[in-house]
Parts: sequence; C-alpha cells; structure tokens
Amino acid sequence: MITEIAPEAEPVVSAPARPHRRRRAWDEVPRWQIYLPLGIYLLFTLVPFYWILLFALRPAGSTSLVPWPVTFDHFQKVWTERSFGTYFTNSVYVGVATLLLTTVVALAGGYALARFDFRLKRGFMLALLCSQFVPGTLLLVPLFQIFARLQMINSLGSVVIAETVFQLPLSMILISGFIRNVPYSLEEAAWVDGCNRLTAFRIVVLPLLRPGLVAVGSFAFVHAWNHFLFALMFLSDQSKQTIPVGLNTLMSADSVDLGALAAGGIIAAVPVVIVFAFIQKWLITGFSAGAVKG
Repeated sequence: MITEIAPEAEPVVSAPARPHRRRRAWDEVPRWQIYLPLGIYLLFTLVPFYWILLFALRPAGSTSLVPWPVTFDHFQKVWTERSFGTYFTNSVYVGVATLLLTTVVALAGGYALARFDFRLKRGFMLALLCSQFVPGTLLLVPLFQIFARLQMINSLGSVVIAETVFQLPLSMILISGFIRNVPYSLEEAAWVDGCNRLTAFRIVVLPLLRPGLVAVGSFAFVHAWNHFLFALMFLSDQSKQTIPVGLNTLMSADSVDLGALAAGGIIAAVPVVIVFAFIQKWLITGFSAGAVKG
C-alpha cells in the first residue's frame, strides 16, 4: 500500500518584529495642557515683580503702566536719606557672620552625629527635629534676658548669635546626612597612610562636602538677611538696624511712600537672588559630588 506523503509545508518567514516603543506620559499629554498652567503660574509670579519695578523706576505721582521716563530718584532717596546704605552694611555683617558661625558649628556637630555612636543619640536627634516646631517668638524672652546679662543688647553680635541658634538644628541634621554619603572607607584609607582624624577629615571628607556646605551656609545667610524679629527686638539704635527693619520704617500710620518702599525692596532682594543663583549651580552637582561608590 502506497501512502501519499504530504508535501512539507514551507517555513513561514515572519517579518522582523519592530522594537516596541514605550510611550511616555509626556507623549500622551498634549503640550498645551502642560504649557498653559505653567504660563499662568509664571504670569502670576512675574506680575508682582514687575509691579515693584514699576513703582521703583517711574516718577512719583505717575500712573503709567510703563516705567517711562525711568528715574532712580527713589533708590537715591532710600540709600542716602533713609540710611539704607547703613542698613545694607549691617545686614551683610549679620548674614556673613551667621553663615560662618552656623557652618563651622554645624560641621562639627554633624560629623559627630554621622560618625560616632553615643547614648541618647536618637533622643538628641529627635530633640533637634522637635526644635524646628518652636516659633522664634518663644525664644525672644529667654534670649533677651541672656543678652541683657551679657550686656549685648543693641549689638549686632546678639543678632548673629540668635540667628545661629535658630539655624543650627536643621543645619546639623543636613550636614550629618551629607557626611553619611561619604564612604567611611575613604577616611580609613587616609588613616592607613598616616593621617590623624582631623587631617583625614580636612583632606578627604571636607572637599566632598562642598556642595552641602554651600547649601547650608547659603540658607543660613538668606534667613539671617530676611529675618525681621530678632533685629527689631535686640537693636534699638537706628545706626545698627538691618534692612528688614529699615523697610518697616518706610511705612507709617498715615502714609506709605510706595516708590521708596519698592526701591528698598529691590535693594533687599538683589543679594538673595544672587545667593540663590550661586547655590543652584552647586546643588545640581549632587550632595555627594566626588565620592566614590563602595
């Protein structure tokens, strides 16, 4: 019996599969649904700044919506007649001194929290965190009594110490987090090469903490620059007051000089804008820039 053998089916050659392109959320959302809210937010953000510039640059009594002709009389008035040159110098002194003192003390305390184990360490960290919930107004009475006994009332040093005390808890927590990102093996390698702990910290750890130190110091400077309460309570002499208190003197119960107030606000905002533009370059490099992965 002869059985017919069915012919073999020709192999089906399938077309090469195209790589599956994963659709992102950005591709699924129309662009106008993203740009429209951002544009509205940008509009509401920039309009107040334009309004301040308008009052600062246009002549007194003008109602124009365009600052033309441009005048700098308001800046000259607040800088010379309203003593904003003195206020600016005092604010720079308070801000820089607070920056240096906060950074040095927070660096020492943050290293101890990151590298050493001791009793009640968790309780101490919890106390640092809880201190951030205490408003600055509660510190006025005890700080005023302490400075009065030390004869530091009406001294810029009292404001510097108060601002440093207010900034230290958060700064120590942040610095300790930066130090934990630095591998401990780097310090051990320096010890093997003959360095003591302080030298190893200065040569190995400190350069890697530069972005964190810049961020912590800059935030301390900005807070001291903008803080109004401590300077108002501890400084009575007008020649020692800072810019926030000086801005308050431009407003009286009967009238407000809007042009001078706007010019003073711009003078107060320029250093803060410069500082934030500076720290942004450091923050994007990463908090542990330069460290190796272990």
